[in-house]
Amino acid sequence: MSAATPGQTRTGFTDRALALAERVVPKPAAWAFAFRIWLAMILALYAAFWLQLSSASSAAVCVAILAQPTRGQALSKALYRFLGTLVGAVVAIVLMALFAQDRVLLLVSFATWLGLCVFTAHFLQDSRAYGAMLSGYTVAIIAIAHIDTPQSTFDAAVDRVAAITLGIVAITLINDALGTPSIWRNVRDTLAGAIAETRAFARETLERGDPGTLRTAALIQRIAAMRGDAGAIAGELDDGPDRAAGARSAIAALYVMAAAARHLRMALARLPEASAGVGEARRLCLGLTEPEADPGAAVARLSDLVAQALSEGDTPLDEILALQRALDFARAAAFAQDGHRVLAQGGRPLRDVPLPTHRDVPEALRGALRVAIAFALSALFLIAAGWPATSFALVQVAATCALSSINPDPRAFAKGVLIGMPLAALCAGIVLFGALAGVQGFPLLAIAMAPVVFVACFLSLNPPTFGIGFILLVFFPVLLSPANPQSYDPQGFLTNALLVMVSALILFFTVRLVLPVSKARHRAFALDSARRALAEALAGRGGDATTRTSLNSDRLLQFARWSSGSAAVRGASLGRAFELARLESAAARAHAQLRGLARDAALAPAAEEAGAAIRAVDAGRMLDSARALRAAAPHAAQETRLHLARAISDLATAAHVIGAQGRFLRRLGVRAA
Repeated sequence: MSAATPGQTRTGFTDRALALAERVVPKPAAWAFAFRIWLAMILALYAAFWLQLSSASSAAVCVAILAQPTRGQALSKALYRFLGTLVGAVVAIVLMALFAQDRVLLLVSFATWLGLCVFTAHFLQDSRAYGAMLSGYTVAIIAIAHIDTPQSTFDAAVDRVAAITLGIVAITLINDALGTPSIWRNVRDTLAGAIAETRAFARETLERGDPGTLRTAALIQRIAAMRGDAGAIAGELDDGPDRAAGARSAIAALYVMAAAARHLRMALARLPEASAGVGEARRLCLGLTEPEADPGAAVARLSDLVAQALSEGDTPLDEILALQRALDFARAAAFAQDGHRVLAQGGRPLRDVPLPTHRDVPEALRGALRVAIAFALSALFLIAAGWPATSFALVQVAATCALSSINPDPRAFAKGVLIGMPLAALCAGIVLFGALAGVQGFPLLAIAMAPVVFVACFLSLNPPTFGIGFILLVFFPVLLSPANPQSYDPQGFLTNALLVMVSALILFFTVRLVLPVSKARHRAFALDSARRALAEALAGRGGDATTRTSLNSDRLLQFARWSSGSAAVRGASLGRAFELARLESAAARAHAQLRGLARDAALAPAAEEAGAAIRAVDAGRMLDSARALRAAAPHAAQETRLHLARAISDLATAAHVIGAQGRFLRRLGVRAA
C-alpha cells in the first residue's frame, strides 16, 4: 500500500474541514431568520419603552415565542396567542376579584383552571392547542405574579395585552417587510413529494406485493407531517382558505391511496384467477402511479367496470371488492391531484374535508393532573421555604409545565429546559453585568442582545436542539428584563436565575414521577380507543368515512410511535392495529351505504339484514347479505349499483377481517358470532 502524499493529506484535511464547516456554520436562511427575530424583538422593545409599559420585556418575549421560520406559521400562532392572552386576562381579573382575600383559594382555583386549559389543549391541534394552553398560564403572569398587590391586577392585565399586541405587530411588520418565506410554497413542494412517494408505494404494492405495516406507517408519518402546516396557509393569502382546503383534501386522499392500494392487493391475492375486468382495473391503477395520468378518465372507466360486474348477478364477491378498491384508489388519486393543483395555482377544491386527530382522554387527563399537581406541590414547597420572589417562581413553573404538556415528547422537552434555563441565565448575566455594565442606552442593549438571539435561533432551527434554543430565546429576555431605565440588581438577578433553574428541575422530575405515561401505557390507551371506535362503527355510529380515515391514520401513527421491540414484533403489533382500522372503516362505510339503500323498498330487507349482521359481528351473515345485495343489483339503476358495490365490498372486507382476526377481537371483548 502506498503512502499518501503531502498534497493528498492536505486535500483530505481541507475536505473534512469544509464538510465540518458546512455542518456547523448556519445557512443563509438561518441567518435571515435570526436577523428577523432580533429586529422584531428590538422593535417591540422600543415601542414598549416609548409607550412606557410596565412589562416591556413581555413584548420581546412575545416575539421570541412567535419565532417561526415561515410567515403563515407566525400569523397562525400570533392569532391564537392574542386570543389566549385575552381569555387569560379576563379569567385572571375574575379570579382575583373573587379570591383576592384568600390566597389558598386563589392558588387552588388557578391550578384547576390551568389543568382545564391543558386538558383542552390535548384535543386541539397546533396553534389552537398553544392558545388554549396560553390562556392557562397567562393567569399566573397576571394574577399570581401580583398576589401581594391585587389592586394592580387590572393594570397588569392591560399592560400584558398591550405588550402582546406590540409583539404581534412587530413580528408581523418585520416578516412582511423582509419577505419571510411563505408556508404554502413549502407545503406545495412537500405535498408534491408525498404524492410521488405514495404513487411509488402503490406501484410497488401492485407489482411486488404488500410492503408491510412498518413501511406503511412510515408513509403515513410522511403524509401526516403536513397537517399542521396546511392549517397555517389560511391566513397567509387572500385565497388562503381555499388553498388550505386543497391541501387538506390532498392529504386525506393520500391516506386513502395508500390504504386502497394495499386492500386491492389483498383482494387480488384472494382471487384464484383475475377476470378481464379486474386485470384492466389493475392496469388502470398502475397507470395512475404515473405523474401524467388522468384520474378522471380512470374513475369513469372503473365506475363502468363496477356497474358491469354487478349487472351479471353472480360475480364473485372478491372480484367486486377488487374493482371497488381500484375505484377508491382512482377517486383518491383525483382528489390528490386536484388538491395539489388548488394549493399551487389557486381556485376552489372539489371538496373541503377536516383532518381530525386522535387523542386519548386518559392521557389528556393525566397531563392536566400532572400540571396541576406540579404547581400545587411547588406552591406548598416555596411558600413553606419562605423564599423571596415566590410568585415569580410559580409563574415559571406554570409556564414550563404548561408548555411541556403540548409537546409531543414532554421528557425530551424537559431535558431541553434543564439545559436551556442555566444557559439563558448565564447569557442574561453576561449581557446585563458584562456588556451593559450599568450603562443606560438602547442601541447598546440592542447590540448586546444580538449574539444570544442569533445563537438561540440557530439552535431552535435544529430539531435535536430545538428545546434548548426555544428556552434560551424565550427566557433570556425574561431574565434580562430590559426596562427603561435598566435596573442592575445582582441579588435580584441571582434570585430569579436560581428560581428559573428550580422550575426547570421541578419540570424535569414532574414528567418522570407524576403520573408518567410509559410506551406500553400509550399503546394500551390507543388500543382501548380503537376498541371503542370499532364498537361504535359496528353499531352504526361510525361517522363520516373521510373523517374516520384521518382519525385511524393518526391513531396508527401514534401506535407506531410508541411501539417497541424488534422489527418483527413491531410489525406484528402494527398489523393487528391496521386490521382493526380496516374493520372499523369497513363497518362505518357499510352502515352509511346501507342506510341509503334501505330507502329503496326493493333493497330494504337485504339492507336491514346486512346492518343486523354487522351489529352481530357475524361474518357468515355478512357474506350472505352481500350475496343477497349482489343478486338484487342487476335490476337496479347504474347509480344504485355503485352504492351496492360499496356496501358489498365493505361487507366482504369486514367478514374477511373478522374471519382472520377472530381470536384477537375476542381478546378485545368484541364477540364475533
